[in-house]
Amino acid sequence: MKLNLLAALFFLSLGVVNAQNYYLDSIQIERDNFEHKLLQTDSIINKEEQQSIEKLNHFPIDSSWVLTAKFKKKKGKIFDMPTTTSRTPKYQRIGYLHFEKDNEKFKLAVYKNLGLTAEEYKNYVFVPFVDANAPEITYGGGRYLDLEMSIKDKTVSVDFNKTYNPYCVYSYRYSCPITPKENHIDVKVNAGIMNPDKTL
Repeated sequence: MKLNLLAALFFLSLGVVNAQNYYLDSIQIERDNFEHKLLQTDSIINKEEQQSIEKLNHFPIDSSWVLTAKFKKKKGKIFDMPTTTSRTPKYQRIGYLHFEKDNEKFKLAVYKNLGLTAEEYKNYVFVPFVDANAPEITYGGGRYLDLEMSIKDKTVSVDFNKTYNPYCVYSYRYSCPITPKENHIDVKVNAGIMNPDKTL
């Protein structure tokens, strides 16, 4: 009986390890694919802009930054989202995600881009934020998360390892939303992308 129990525990732990390895590999593949697209193709930035970037930097992949947030619906007024250019797209806050990690609590507003009217974007939401690592370690204008969720959801899984920089970090030619003040948080989100190393 003890042998059967030990065997079951062994295979259970093996399954957990395999799942963890699969997760780490999947995030690393996403990062590698983006770096290749950014620095080895002209689909995002041009050759001159690529030469100004020495390397991309990320926090280590950490599954403890996959958090389950409580969503509380709280619609705001439609507003013009400030950007790095004169463009001001229409957005609306739909509510807040409430997080807790390592005894620290924080919340982030969730926004809908009202210009995305196609059915495929029905559950698409935008969560920009500036954390306490900015601007020295992370981008001062805010990093981004794209999520799919319903306004009826009570909880939402958020993977901060998938946090990314707006394209204007790599090129002035892009127009990028600037994170609203309500999403400036005092917590260090040590996950996702960091500032790139650039040539002087």
